Amino acid sequence: MVAFIVALLVPTALLIYQAFDQLKWAAFHQSRTQAEELTGRIDAAVVKLIARENARAFTDYEFLAVSGDKAANFVQRSPLSQLPGADSIPGLIGYFQIDDLGALSSPLLPEAAAPVAAYGISTDELRQRQALVARMTEILATNRLARGGRAPLLDMAASIAGSAAIQVARDATPALQAKRDAEPGLADRLIERGAVAPEQQRFDQLNSGLNEKKRAATLGRIEDLKLDNRFNARFEADAPAKDAVEERRQQTKTLAKDSARKEQNALPATSPLPARSKQYDVRIHTFESELDGFQFAQIDSGHAVLFRKVWREGRRYVQGAVFERAALLRGLLAEVFEASSLAQTTALIVGYRDEVLATYRGLAKPGYDPETRDFTGTVLYQSHLSAPFNELNLLFSITRLPVGTGAVVVAWAAGILLLVIATGGVVIYRFGAKQIDLTRQQQDFVSAVSHELRTPLTSIRLYGEMLREGWAPEEKKKTYYEFIHGESERLSRLISNVLQLARLTRNETPPTLKAMTLGELSDLMRSKLTTQLDRAGFALNFADTPELNTAILVDPDNFIQIVINLVDNALKFARDAEYKVIDIAWSHSDTTSVLSVRDHGPGVARDQLKKIFKLFYRGANELTRETVGTGIGLALVQELMRAMGGGVEAQNRTPGTEFRLAFPVCISE
Repeated sequence: MVAFIVALLVPTALLIYQAFDQLKWAAFHQSRTQAEELTGRIDAAVVKLIARENARAFTDYEFLAVSGDKAANFVQRSPLSQLPGADSIPGLIGYFQIDDLGALSSPLLPEAAAPVAAYGISTDELRQRQALVARMTEILATNRLARGGRAPLLDMAASIAGSAAIQVARDATPALQAKRDAEPGLADRLIERGAVAPEQQRFDQLNSGLNEKKRAATLGRIEDLKLDNRFNARFEADAPAKDAVEERRQQTKTLAKDSARKEQNALPATSPLPARSKQYDVRIHTFESELDGFQFAQIDSGHAVLFRKVWREGRRYVQGAVFERAALLRGLLAEVFEASSLAQTTALIVGYRDEVLATYRGLAKPGYDPETRDFTGTVLYQSHLSAPFNELNLLFSITRLPVGTGAVVVAWAAGILLLVIATGGVVIYRFGAKQIDLTRQQQDFVSAVSHELRTPLTSIRLYGEMLREGWAPEEKKKTYYEFIHGESERLSRLISNVLQLARLTRNETPPTLKAMTLGELSDLMRSKLTTQLDRAGFALNFADTPELNTAILVDPDNFIQIVINLVDNALKFARDAEYKVIDIAWSHSDTTSVLSVRDHGPGVARDQLKKIFKLFYRGANELTRETVGTGIGLALVQELMRAMGGGVEAQNRTPGTEFRLAFPVCISE
């Protein structure tokens, strides 16, 4: 039976384990799908942003540009001359342009000779513009990506910022401009030799690798996070075998190639004043420019730049924008991530190559969703963004993974199934043990009945043959007849007990109850027990009963059979007692009358006081016991008492055992 239970539990446990495992993987796959969709939305927004920036003309990086029909010579402020607003790229500090000598300019400020008030720029707005340009110049100059802007522009910026870096750039710029004015062919000779300013060369080196300064501006290496990438690798293995990083790099090359273009541009030949900015006053200079696609890079100071290389009349320029890196990443990535449901279960790690730029953790909402912690700290999904942000790696790490309501159903089903198996195992065990015990008792009963039948029959046959053959002396005949009579009564009681037990088991003959007084029942007991006790050498002692007129409901036949069984049991176990007396007494209360039958034998072991009423129970092995009996006498006593609405119990006395029979009293109306 144990093997049977184990055979049920093992596949059940495997089934439950597999169900939970599948639920975990389903939750993992669902979250991964959400991460892929979220990454796709972020990437689509980045692609749209870069497409807008790539579409900007060369002239957009000047304060003034020719707009509309070039032949109309209509001059107006360029789109990038506006202060950064809510619709700008997140974290934008400002746009810049660096010429082939490393000098910086910005579309936020016009030529120094132009009165800015004439362009609708107030004094407060001018100071804001100057502060932004000063900050942008300081960032680029500190990272050695620019020498500074035009000298008048820097004079204005320095008055606001007062930065040493700007001051150095301001001091260097007039010398460079003077050298260029003194040697008009210098730029042409540099171009012929393929040389560019050191500042522009540094732009070319921005994406060549991470130096110590750039690493210091990060949060550490991704590998130091010790994330578990095995489960993500399992999904990657199921996907088409394609290197995502190499795919992104190939996209970068393709995008750069597709973004490179030539265009016709027009700029005012002079810096016109608004008062004379009319068609016949403004001279327009037209030219062709060649533009590359944008690139994204992190610089030493921890800021980010988006830049492109452009060519105008053989001279190379760098155009782009400077960003606060944290604000840029938050606006492009974190805000979208934190607004999604994925933020409740994962953390977003933004990497730049092998370094961690930022981490964002969403707040899990309180709830009762069951969750699995097997995936905690596991990489759910990782991907690179499209060019030029292809060096940015989005890595989603699981913080908690709800497995959904399906886990609740499986858990309840598993609990119920295990409970059913456990309950069934207990029931089967008890039933089997009971059947084994019943089989053993029946075997003992058959052995006992055989013994009980064989012994008196043998004695009756022996004495009967002696009497028939005339071998018995005349003085012994009476004794032999009495012995034959006693053994036959013993056989009758045995057969009566067996038949009565069978009838009770089948509920064939319910008891016929009638009211009888205690006196009547005492007289009935004397008449039935005297001969039996005298033959066994025992005396019957009836205690005085004060209320013999009290009536109780009994079945007379059942009552006398109960008493005979108790006395017979006492005679068997107390046959070697020193005091051979059977005490019978009545006690009385308002609702119950109790008949006590006591012997003075060895008594019953305490642990067997309740067992002796079990069917076929005997206190010793059938082959070694010294007393006779079938093991059904006391069981029959209990069943007959229950049938009459009473009860029986056994108690040890010193010496002997006392059986107490409780009968309900008849209540007169």
